[in-house]
Amino acid sequence: MAADPLSLTLANLVLRPALGSRRDPERVFDRIVGKVGWEEGDEAFVEGFRSLLGEWAADEELSPVGWQSARAHVRRHLTNRARVRRLIAEHPAIALEPVERPVFVVGLPRTATTLTHGVLSLSDEHRCPRLWELLAPGLEPSPRQRQRAVTSARRTLDATYRLSPRFREIHPMTAEGPEECTFLLPHALVPLSQARLPEYHARQFERDFVPDYRHLKECFQVLQYGRPRRRWILKSPMHTGNLDALLEVFPDATLVWTHRDPATAVASFCSLVECGMALSRRTIDLPALGATWLDLLSRSVRRGLAARAGLPGGALVDVPYSWLGSDPATGAPKLYDAVGARWTEADAARLPTVSTHLRGSRPHRYDLARYGLTKADVDAAFADYNTLRAEVDRA
Repeated sequence: MAADPLSLTLANLVLRPALGSRRDPERVFDRIVGKVGWEEGDEAFVEGFRSLLGEWAADEELSPVGWQSARAHVRRHLTNRARVRRLIAEHPAIALEPVERPVFVVGLPRTATTLTHGVLSLSDEHRCPRLWELLAPGLEPSPRQRQRAVTSARRTLDATYRLSPRFREIHPMTAEGPEECTFLLPHALVPLSQARLPEYHARQFERDFVPDYRHLKECFQVLQYGRPRRRWILKSPMHTGNLDALLEVFPDATLVWTHRDPATAVASFCSLVECGMALSRRTIDLPALGATWLDLLSRSVRRGLAARAGLPGGALVDVPYSWLGSDPATGAPKLYDAVGARWTEADAARLPTVSTHLRGSRPHRYDLARYGLTKADVDAAFADYNTLRAEVDRA
């Protein structure tokens, strides 16, 4: 439904010869590692991606485009890890860079997390990672290096949008715009939006995510080194299930938790995932997609609720959807005040550009029933969260 049939068919034809390598993912992985290399002590990090690529290859419905995406995902994470570790070895002062009082926007996806992130990124006192930086984090580039990185990010986006124009409508991105740090999290849920990975799914709730957040911090230290220090503004719904690990690494972080009816959020997100699946797999089992993401999102929120119970006062800001989703001009100053930031006339003047950038040219329509779900299913899975959300809405 979301893919461009002709563009996708042509892409799969072009990439079809490489699909045969899926039968030997070990060899493919070893070839990637041979080109990338790794620093001493990173064996566990590297081997985690070996098992992921092997499971990805085992998805019988994976398309040539899907296999290309799998290899690119693994290559990017291993390349970035090797670069970050090498830079820290060359410049030990990077490891001493303080990442002070960062703001993390969390919550269910499709709850105005992107809008909240964009609004908080307006201030000149804040620092938000741009997509081109997240795809290849490094030290301050020369103008020529920066342009190359931006051009590469644009090509990546353009390729996705050519294959799936509807994806641009649902989740517009730009190479130089603020983007979520999911791109840097080694073991986030992203692969599950592109392939059937039951073992990876199960491991999400068994994994110790502290090493992932240490890696995330190192990436920000690299991006901050030699540049003016400003307060980091970060965002990913994928953090919601890992708040304990996040706060162990970033103990002075402020969490901004956005809220919306989970029945709406789940339906909208399933629609977005369907876009990714349409590119990566030959067939999509829509009820299985709905069941997978209802489980992942509800369990993530339950873990987030458990973690927030022990947070100190002032560490968490609850943002109902109405704050920015309905009236950003009124909600933005309240948001800044809640996180201890200054809202200025310059920020107010920039606000319309954020709202306009995030609005597609046609409405995003979605329906729980398409994914084999009912509102009762979602309400039951999010019963504790709905109690909290009602309290937030009344406050």
